[in-house]
Amino acid sequence: MPGQNGEVYFEFVPIGRQVKVVAIDAASGVEVSIIGPSAATQRDLESVALRKLQKRMADLAGEG
Repeated sequence: MPGQNGEVYFEFVPIGRQVKVVAIDAASGVEVSIIGPSAATQRDLESVALRKLQKRMADLAGEG
């Protein structure tokens, strides 16, 4: 799980028929973004962004 306390902030930015989702690890400030269809649920978009953030954090820690 990202960060020491696992807190993650999500930002949603509509772009036409798509949504840009930014996931930010609260402890480290590391962020990643994805773009998905605006028809997708917020939960699904958050899930994808969170998995990408977890992968990025693992890469930074030398685990990936």
